[in-house]
Amino acid sequence: MTTFFRIAAAALCAMAATACSPIYKLDIQQGNLFNKNLVDSLKPGMSKRQVTMVMGSPSIISPFDQNRWDYVSTLRKGNGRMATKDLTLYFENDALAKIEGDYFAEDPVELVKEATKYKRQYPDDKRPDDDKKKQQQSG
Repeated sequence: MTTFFRIAAAALCAMAATACSPIYKLDIQQGNLFNKNLVDSLKPGMSKRQVTMVMGSPSIISPFDQNRWDYVSTLRKGNGRMATKDLTLYFENDALAKIEGDYFAEDPVELVKEATKYKRQYPDDKRPDDDKKKQQQSG
């Protein structure tokens, strides 16, 4: 009977230990993906079609105000808080008149750092394995 209690206690401890372990959560980005370069490419006077070609379809077009387009993007990193960014475009006579809102600023160094976390490689990254292969081929 004591061996049964020892096994049960060990199983209970193992279950408690696994229940307390941190769970990995993915980074989740939803909505329209826009950054500083994309927003900077918008110029007053652009037609709605030109804006759609640059930004894509808006998240929200009000049925009551066809001259206002809203782009919404959310980003949650792991278990962190959700960051929401809104961009509102106003049109007058089907031409872009005003831009309001915020966006996720694009820092190339930060983007590469985030991407390498997932083992993605880019052509401009220095890869030591490639250098070794080149040396073996030439030598």
